[in-house]
Amino acid sequence: MFSKVIRRIHMYLALFLTPWVLVYALSTMAMNHRDFFKKRYGGPILLYEKEREQAYPATFPAGTAPKAMALRILGDLHLEGAHNVRGSAAGTITIQRQDPLTPRRITYTPAAGKLLIEREVFRTPVFLERMHRRRGYQHDYALEDTWAFSVDLFIAGMIFWVLSGLWMWWELRVTRGLGALFLAVGLALFGFYVTTI
Repeated sequence: MFSKVIRRIHMYLALFLTPWVLVYALSTMAMNHRDFFKKRYGGPILLYEKEREQAYPATFPAGTAPKAMALRILGDLHLEGAHNVRGSAAGTITIQRQDPLTPRRITYTPAAGKLLIEREVFRTPVFLERMHRRRGYQHDYALEDTWAFSVDLFIAGMIFWVLSGLWMWWELRVTRGLGALFLAVGLALFGFYVTTI
């Protein structure tokens, strides 16, 4: 009975994890063959196109941190959400507004009182890499935390998947010899890469 439960969980868990496994597999392939995609697109695969430029005659109190400026700018543009910011309050600041499908780059030039809003051109390899790298609970937005939590669940699921696979292999006596060979070869190859690369 216990073995039957393990097998069922193993099977249904594999089906549930399919989207995550596919994203990680395809995104790793995209990163591994970046030069191929650069040739295919005829240049850099990360590309932005101008969405709009607008006046932004805002004033900020002296000493306002770039992060606080970014929060206000994104609020005024109705683009609140996870983002990174770089630059200095005295000069140009650049806000990378993260989004799975349409990330934007917003450049604020205080001296000119202008905002340049650019949208990332959707390209599959870039999208896959972005999904691969999304992680952590560092953002102040609940939706971002749910993604990070789902990745934690994926990790726990994969660990269970491996352990249940080992259990099923050991339980079937007829597969023990060949299974041990595959396990040994896999461990040896992994060890070789870890110690030589």
